[in-house]
Amino acid sequence: MAEIQDVIDNSASNSRSPSPAGHWRALFGRQYLMTTLMLCIGVGLYAFNAFLVSTTLPSAVSEIGGARLLPWASTLYLAASIVAGASAATLKSRMGARNALIGTTIVFLLGTLLAAHASSIAGVIVGRVLQGLGEGVVAAVCYMLIPEIYPRHLIPKVFGLEACVWALAAFGGPVLAGIVTETISWRAAFLINIPIVAIFLATALSVPTQHAAQALKTAIPASRLTLLLFAFILLLAANLTPLTISRNTMIGLSMAALVLFVVLDKSALESILPRGAFSSATAVGFGLWSVLLMPFAQASSGVYLVYSLQHLWHMGPTTAGTMGALIALSWSATAIGVANIGSGRMQKALIVASVAVEACGLAGVAFAILHPSLPLLTLSLIAIGAAFGMGWSFLNQTLMMASPDGERDKTSSLLPTLQSAGYALGAAFAGLVANSVGFSETATDLVVRQAVSISFFFGFIAVLPAIATSGLMLLKLQTDK
Repeated sequence: MAEIQDVIDNSASNSRSPSPAGHWRALFGRQYLMTTLMLCIGVGLYAFNAFLVSTTLPSAVSEIGGARLLPWASTLYLAASIVAGASAATLKSRMGARNALIGTTIVFLLGTLLAAHASSIAGVIVGRVLQGLGEGVVAAVCYMLIPEIYPRHLIPKVFGLEACVWALAAFGGPVLAGIVTETISWRAAFLINIPIVAIFLATALSVPTQHAAQALKTAIPASRLTLLLFAFILLLAANLTPLTISRNTMIGLSMAALVLFVVLDKSALESILPRGAFSSATAVGFGLWSVLLMPFAQASSGVYLVYSLQHLWHMGPTTAGTMGALIALSWSATAIGVANIGSGRMQKALIVASVAVEACGLAGVAFAILHPSLPLLTLSLIAIGAAFGMGWSFLNQTLMMASPDGERDKTSSLLPTLQSAGYALGAAFAGLVANSVGFSETATDLVVRQAVSISFFFGFIAVLPAIATSGLMLLKLQTDK
């Protein structure tokens, strides 16, 4: 319990210490330099590919055909990434962190080469699946290494740095991919990954191998992972069908499969989820609900924001894309601003306040779209990004440190996986809500405005429970001391 107390009630004097360990430059000192570079490249690779593919695939389809299957390149990639992330703790236990990173990065590299040399859209999709399997594990293992390698007072700075890398990828990814695609080819754009992967592999060699002794004791839970894969493929495919009854059925089956996965995992001898996940009996259980609900509620922006800016405000793709990146920029700027806060009381306040700010931002977007107001929309998008920037790192850090030593890897690896799952779930339900009130390509501007506004208001309603779960997490930590 003393460790939890350290997480929640850090002395403010830590942030004022003259020791270099408390400064940003400590992340790039001899002790942490290679790990910091590895984490930045790992996050950058994940973010860059998300934006690269959306830019290059239209050109790929023009050359090799298969426009009908285009959505599956993203759908199966995300499903593979989520399932791979769920298996990351087991892989790290069996192989050690270094071997897990190297092995799955090679899988990602094979996927990149396959996609770049594909002669059909099917080859690109298979390559994207391999990329998802590699990136899902890389992101999760990187999260597991954060509490292992960095002292507590540097962890918010690590998350702040990762937020900066993500924002840079949000702007630089489409630009670089677009330039390479236009001047050389879409295949060359995929191959941009190769030098990035080479640097990542070089930095991953500095990671110590750990937990190798447990390799024979932990089996890969293939049946549960297959069930999880089935659930997310159904969920992500739901928005690809124009038939409402088919969409609703697929989402219902997906939810049932996810519930069955959780039930089976809780009764398993070797669980994928940390013990007490989503339970009201533990602080981690409450906190994981917040990690899921925050991206779930914000997912509408990824589905409808740029579309609304182009069709309702008649912006061009570049201007609309820049507006869409406001959330990422605001997240990064705010994360840097709060990274030096060492007061446990202030950190706790920011965790709860961040959810409330996100709720206000989502409500503001809904109102700004329904009653057209570009200034309000801009401020609301900045508020949503600031919400994640001000509390996300402290929420993640608290959950990492509140987990028992034997469960910490599972909790840490679950955090980025759960974030991706939240976006996937949120996107599916946002589409369900918008489509139920008439959203379509042929709908009038008034109908589109109402449908998109309602989808954001749905996000506002969905995030409200996270205010309670965040507060209950902190209360549970306090009473368990």
